[in-house]
Amino acid sequence: MTILRNPTPQQITVYTSGYTALAVFCMMFIFALIVGGWYTWLMVILATIVSYITAYYVFGYYLRKYIYRKVKVIYKSIHSLKMLKSQKQQMKDFDFDSHIIDEVEKQVIEWAAQKQDEAAYFAPMDDYRRNLLGNISHELKTPIFNIQGYLYTLMDGAINDSQVNEKYIQRAAKNLERLHHIVEDLDVISQIEGQQMDMEFQRFDVHKLAMEVLADLELKATKKNINLRIKEGCERPYHVDADRERIRQVLDNLVNNAIKYGNGKGYVQIGFYDMDANLLIEISDNGIGITNDHLPRLFERFYRVDKARSREEGGTGLGLSIVKHIVEAHNQTINVRSTRDIGSTFGFTLEKAEL
Repeated sequence: MTILRNPTPQQITVYTSGYTALAVFCMMFIFALIVGGWYTWLMVILATIVSYITAYYVFGYYLRKYIYRKVKVIYKSIHSLKMLKSQKQQMKDFDFDSHIIDEVEKQVIEWAAQKQDEAAYFAPMDDYRRNLLGNISHELKTPIFNIQGYLYTLMDGAINDSQVNEKYIQRAAKNLERLHHIVEDLDVISQIEGQQMDMEFQRFDVHKLAMEVLADLELKATKKNINLRIKEGCERPYHVDADRERIRQVLDNLVNNAIKYGNGKGYVQIGFYDMDANLLIEISDNGIGITNDHLPRLFERFYRVDKARSREEGGTGLGLSIVKHIVEAHNQTINVRSTRDIGSTFGFTLEKAEL
């Protein structure tokens, strides 16, 4: 029963030829009974043998041709590479005694599973690409539209109005600067992702670098009445092995963000924690904080928690994405902890430099 349920092409040919020969034998047998004579029985035997051999080769030829044509179409559908002549000939000369249909079915199932896995893998990437393109379009459209509006207004005669011409030119320049920053940040991300940016690793004191960053941003923090400081107990050298300028970019971005979203009379502090092989650096504030639903997407490109406030502060929406890429380019990790109206803490690790 197993053979009949799942026969090979060879077995199908044998069975079909056998049934054909049996039918011929039955007809000749009846003919021999009517006619009689020993030569009639000889004809019965010869006719049966000839019909079996003829049916075997005829059925075998057409079955082989039929299977080859069907399998060829299936192979064209599931294989991405064009078949060589040798491969086509090999398919023509397949083992007639093998379960060729089962083998093809197995390959089709594997192909279908592979396509399903590919679809599952690329679906989130496609969604991310669509969102990214939409975000880029939206971010570029705003400053371009503003610049266009100011310039057209000036061209329509406002250039001669001393009360508005300088103001419109300054606003157009500000939007142009924002546009420049967006393109520049996108270029940085693409270079880091494409591993086209050279990382200059060196041994340096990250505590000293942090002090430089705080000094650079002191004026901005003073305007918002925010105190910049190093965490108590961390006022000593911490040597790491990293790209100094890239880590400056990371610290500058994180401290800048903390000042932007900080509260008046608040603070922003940088702490250092020894983790054996690595050093944990944390930038903390007691600002407005971030709700949990925003945290998983915080490092995405153009993702903003407070869109109106972020644009008002002049951000491109790419800062945290660049920070994440730079840290990951050092084979390290970055994370964030935050509670609404209590504050946020961004922490990243760097490899400690050997003495």
